[in-house]
Amino acid sequence: MSLEIESSDVIRLIEQFLKENNLSRTLQTLQEESSISLNTVENVDAFKKDIIDGNWDSVLTTVLNASVPAKQLGELYEQIIVELIEMRELGAARSLLRQTEPMQLLKARAPERFLRLEHLVSRTYFDIKEAYPDGTTKEKRRHAIAKALASEVSTVAPARLLTLLGQSLKWQQQQGLVQPDTAFDLFRGTTQVVKAEDDAVPTKQYSLIKFPGKKTYAESAVFSQDGQLLATGSVDGFIEIWNYLTGKLRKDLRYQAEENLIAMDNSVISLAFSKDSELLASGSTDGVIAVWKVATGHCQRRFSPAHSQGVTSIAFNKDGTQVLSSSFDHSIKIHGLKSGKILKEFRGHTSFVNNITFSADMARVMSASSDGTVKVWDTKSTSCIATISPQAQVDVPKGALNPIGGAGGQTVNNVIVVPNNPDQILVCSKTSMLYLLNIRGQMLKSFTHDKKSGADFISAAISPHGDFVYAVAEDSVMYAFNISNGALVNELKLTDAEIIGIATHPYSNILAIYDEKGQVMLCKA
Repeated sequence: MSLEIESSDVIRLIEQFLKENNLSRTLQTLQEESSISLNTVENVDAFKKDIIDGNWDSVLTTVLNASVPAKQLGELYEQIIVELIEMRELGAARSLLRQTEPMQLLKARAPERFLRLEHLVSRTYFDIKEAYPDGTTKEKRRHAIAKALASEVSTVAPARLLTLLGQSLKWQQQQGLVQPDTAFDLFRGTTQVVKAEDDAVPTKQYSLIKFPGKKTYAESAVFSQDGQLLATGSVDGFIEIWNYLTGKLRKDLRYQAEENLIAMDNSVISLAFSKDSELLASGSTDGVIAVWKVATGHCQRRFSPAHSQGVTSIAFNKDGTQVLSSSFDHSIKIHGLKSGKILKEFRGHTSFVNNITFSADMARVMSASSDGTVKVWDTKSTSCIATISPQAQVDVPKGALNPIGGAGGQTVNNVIVVPNNPDQILVCSKTSMLYLLNIRGQMLKSFTHDKKSGADFISAAISPHGDFVYAVAEDSVMYAFNISNGALVNELKLTDAEIIGIATHPYSNILAIYDEKGQVMLCKA
């Protein structure tokens, strides 16, 4: 059974809020346009006491925002004028008598009473018997007016609008619809969009996600494009959505609150959110890709198998209708979400394809492979535009295209498009060097920590605005470099365990670094 809410009640809630926040002109306008008056007081007894004690400023403020019958309102004004005359506040008495609407109504309906007041205000002295005839007194008149006005108003607790909104949010939290530790945009009915920060290097761990069991750990992690979620894919096939601010599981997602986690049959080694953050794609070691609706946990599409071997990397196109994937089977494919079919295939790598990404305009695909090369592909034709070695050669002129084949066959772990510089890419290979290249393969800059051994880079990421490069290495250290001058600006040792990967937040200076001991370390500047 649905409960109907009267629009007049909503208006009164707004009117009370306006009154309590001293927005008197707005309140008056709303009452005039809606013809709905507040007609409430916080405490009827206090209202009556104000009348009996003659606190007329407070009384008038209350009745002006209420709908009081003309008869009772006229009696109130009449009494106030008499008391002003008694105190010889004749100017104020004349103003109330001649310039207020209740007194003009009194003049029209009871001219003899109006003339009596005119006579009182014009006299040079105050005659109490003339002011209070027939044995009445000031106190009796006040009590009578208090009784009459009290029957016209009702009692309402203060701040009802805020109270109801608070109760609504509390109920939504209890139902798992709103995360308690997340900032909430009450007007839009959504969690607040994270505001972009100026780039700064994360230097401290502020939270830790720890997977249960000795053999459970995250194989992949990614932040959503809107900056609200952190997803992890584990070695046991589970996919979990986290509140990255607290390191706690998002229980506002009903399926997680009920412990019905998203899961695949094998280890989840790649994850990607769609641009609108509504879809999450996952790839597993058995070559399967699944696309999930984040809000419900339902599988929207399954490609089984998408590849003959493990899916190493995934990316959505801009409108979320296609999924780009790479695999240990040396191939790159584009899959259609609507058709469920393979739309395009890119072949040319001679070893594992470890990472793929679209260019900013979606016209090109970049891939990183264990064959020691980065390839640039035309998205439409699937033809290879360039094959790039991520390591400079001694006999190659500075700035020239590096030769095909790589240097010593060093594995290329990942390739990243630089934010705010879409024609530049960062390449992380299994060496102690990172390379900044343009899209044609020309070397622009290199980054290194200068350690001789045992510290080859595993994975890299770039800060939201492209000012810093972050890379995790075999020595379990996160290295931060200034992208403009190549300088090493920070080293952060978080664990003694082998680090698997790193993910950076799209707007904030936050990193998620995950290791083989089942830890996801959340760091901030």
